[in-house]
Amino acid sequence: MDDGLQDLADHIAQSEPHSVQKWEIRNGELTLIGVRDQISSLIKFLRDDSQCRFESLIDICGVDYPDRRERFEVVYHLLSMRMNQRIRVKISTDAETAVSSVVDLFPCAEWFEREALDMYGILFAGNTDLRRLLTDYGFEGHPLRKDFPLTGYVEVRYDELEKRVVYEPVKLVQEYRNFDFLSPWEGAQAAIPGDEKADTGA
Repeated sequence: MDDGLQDLADHIAQSEPHSVQKWEIRNGELTLIGVRDQISSLIKFLRDDSQCRFESLIDICGVDYPDRRERFEVVYHLLSMRMNQRIRVKISTDAETAVSSVVDLFPCAEWFEREALDMYGILFAGNTDLRRLLTDYGFEGHPLRKDFPLTGYVEVRYDELEKRVVYEPVKLVQEYRNFDFLSPWEGAQAAIPGDEKADTGA
């Protein structure tokens, strides 16, 4: 285990006991499991503390675990150029509970938080510009949620008669689109060795 990372983790946990639930070092990387309601305090400490100096916010992203009570993780990646260190902070939330925005600490967080809202539906309290960032106006759902259908809910096309873009419900008429994921060769016509669905004639 990296002694420098362990010393850093101990320092953060002792300085911010109300903000850090636990920490772990894996593959030479330090990850903090934070308290959702204290995320602003923790990020501010990581930025300003003389032993941390994580002055660059690299990314904020979401992860979806639909079977959990709080299905989303919000993951913050920070970089300290002064200390030549990286750190990851994770917190959990659900679709209804907003996470405090860190835009006042890192203005670049605005777009990261907008992306997490757009892709996962994660809410951020204090971000004054929570418009969709990557999907179209009127888009339904959040495409990186595990329960979002691969085909989406609507398809977009330009209508020559109406001279405008129109949205229509997705229509799947081909039988082969009913995937059961049992075969690595879904849709193949020939029996292939290793194909669990092949008719062996038994």
